Amino acid sequence: MLSTVAERIYWAARYLERIESTARMISIYDNLLFDLPRSEKLSWYSLITINSLDREFNRQYTVRDERNIVKFMLGDEINPSSVLSSLRAIRENVRTTRDVIPGESWELINELSLYVQENMDQGIGRRKRHEFLDTIVKACQQILGFWVGTMPRDEAWAIVMLGLNMERADMTSRHLDVGSAMLIEVADDDQAVNSVQIILGTVLRSVHAHQSYLRSTRSSVSTRQVIQYLLDDRSFPRSLGFCLNHIEASCRSLPNSKPLQEKIAQLRQKAVEEINEEFSPQEFREYLNRLQIRLGGLHQTIANSWFPANP
Repeated sequence: MLSTVAERIYWAARYLERIESTARMISIYDNLLFDLPRSEKLSWYSLITINSLDREFNRQYTVRDERNIVKFMLGDEINPSSVLSSLRAIRENVRTTRDVIPGESWELINELSLYVQENMDQGIGRRKRHEFLDTIVKACQQILGFWVGTMPRDEAWAIVMLGLNMERADMTSRHLDVGSAMLIEVADDDQAVNSVQIILGTVLRSVHAHQSYLRSTRSSVSTRQVIQYLLDDRSFPRSLGFCLNHIEASCRSLPNSKPLQEKIAQLRQKAVEEINEEFSPQEFREYLNRLQIRLGGLHQTIANSWFPANP
């Protein structure tokens, strides 16, 4: 496989997962508006900070309100990680790899792109936001399901799995970061205990982990166990541990994979060693920041191993 084709497939998978995860992340805030006590005033700007988009947002907007932030995350072209920008990127990557990626998925991606463009106002406003975000999530799952059911398990599939699990690992850390930011905001509230339960439950539901978490842990939602589950559970598809295992399995079928396997082993060791059951929310955010930097290093190793050098 040409390295340029491999890179496009890798980014198509990453952008597909990013679109779904961004929709889920906005849903966390949207749901908590209704679930938390009215006295809680959550800062929507945390979504910008968690995704390292401060410079881009502040260059475009002066008011950090809900509408501007949701618009920026969903439909702003200046934001390279917005749903709209990611859709344009995945369309270009799939368009140029239709001899490898099933051609029918090109139609599904175009349908999703048209839906987002035509209904963006629903996502920015509150009244129909849930329906808009839910449609995006289901469309992404449909596209991925089509790939799962039709692609041969060859080198192209291994690259898809690399991209998908890299993005999932990164976005799961950011979902946890959203939860940590909220826990900091409610720490001094009189109803903090109830708010913590609501926030942690919402984070689990945002990655479809609530049912599997309860079945696996057989206990109520607690900060320590939620952290442990989403970072180290080897059976849940969006946990860090699961994603790292599948990145490692994918790279074994590709040439020149030894540097990546070594990097994964180092990341896994550091991630486990630094988990502290007594994390404060701020300490946990610092831990997640280090984790995201290491995941960025893992991506760079993938790029150095299989993709062409940037001109």
